[in-house]
Amino acid sequence: DVQLQASGGGLVQAGGSLRVSCAASGFSFDDYAIVWFRQAPGKEREGVSCITASDGDAVYADSVKGRFTISSDNAKNTVYLQMNSLKPEDTAIYYCAAAEYYGCTYYYDPEPWDLWGRGTLVTVSS
Repeated sequence: DVQLQASGGGLVQAGGSLRVSCAASGFSFDDYAIVWFRQAPGKEREGVSCITASDGDAVYADSVKGRFTISSDNAKNTVYLQMNSLKPEDTAIYYCAAAEYYGCTYYYDPEPWDLWGRGTLVTVSS
């Protein structure tokens, strides 16, 4: 089966750190871009960060730039999102998704991403 599995969410205090993971199975990362979206209650899904597995190029939303770092371990078919200096407004369900043809061009738009994992909840308390 082709699937993505997000994990690593939890409860953390403001200012703290958390790392979420996205493990892929059934396909190889090499030709894919992997993106993290998040969705807070009552809000639209927001593109957070994206990486192209082949060359490690990454993009970040302005809201997380300088605080979050995305990385890829292609041998493990896993992408990580290291989240530092967390804020209550980072609270959301975090989803990873993958697509083969677009790179990270559409990291902000859920529509082109055709492989989705179940989300993992990140809660940041104030």
